[in-house]
Amino acid sequence: MGSNFNISRDFIFYPIHKLNYHMEKIKLIWDFRGPACSHTATHFKTHLIEFFESEKLELILSGIEVVNEFHHYTYAVIDKKNLEGIKSSLKPNRGQFFETSK
Repeated sequence: MGSNFNISRDFIFYPIHKLNYHMEKIKLIWDFRGPACSHTATHFKTHLIEFFESEKLELILSGIEVVNEFHHYTYAVIDKKNLEGIKSSLKPNRGQFFETSK
């Protein structure tokens, strides 16, 4: 069977690279429990934002989550590259990988 196409002439091959266009993101969490946990979590979030501004670090996202009446937590989403410095300064209770929807 004859073929009228020449693979080197009709196709352009591009090298395929596995590139990471975005850094891994980490959600750092500070837990607050007890009857005043709502106020404490809100107050801590204020200081958290101030810390990121004063240190000129990127804060991707921050907020407060309510688990129940006696358990709230404040969180900060950061790039993984900043993890060690922030972790040693602010001592979060826990952390987890943060995935954004695509």
